[in-house]
Amino acid sequence: MKIESTEFTATDVQGFLDEMLDHERTVLADRLEKASARLARLAPRVEAGHGGDAWSAHEVLAHITVLSKFYGVLVHKISSGQLTEVDLLSNVNLRDVVGAQMAEIAPSDLLQMALADHARTLKLLRATEARSLRQEAKLEDGRTISADQIARLPLINHLELHVDQLERALG
Repeated sequence: MKIESTEFTATDVQGFLDEMLDHERTVLADRLEKASARLARLAPRVEAGHGGDAWSAHEVLAHITVLSKFYGVLVHKISSGQLTEVDLLSNVNLRDVVGAQMAEIAPSDLLQMALADHARTLKLLRATEARSLRQEAKLEDGRTISADQIARLPLINHLELHVDQLERALG
């Protein structure tokens, strides 16, 4: 086997990392597409109503709608360089207030809103370049988070967890 690594430059390493991130971008888009399809199958069974101490299926769907919009917009704004600072903590603190407002909307309308947001984010993930997903925003504590990390963790992982929760709630 020919040893090539001794000839690698910083540009070669960055190209390798871009190739891996490009692969990850495709995997993330596939995961978002699958979670969105599961949501589309489950949500028509959601009945309007509020839970007690635990969220009702309707409230879970409202939360999914909120997170789909919020984190999808963050992925777009960070990856395009439009947003360089984000206060996640303040926005997370508003989550329950916005979720309660959204839970007043009919489940069928919530589903359509969430699916539309997923479609926009899917389009972005399928079309953007790896270097755009590497773009970062500064968090309130001084650390940074990339568009890729927002897509992977608070958007797609979070969505998958709540779609699982919705599935359990619906039996």
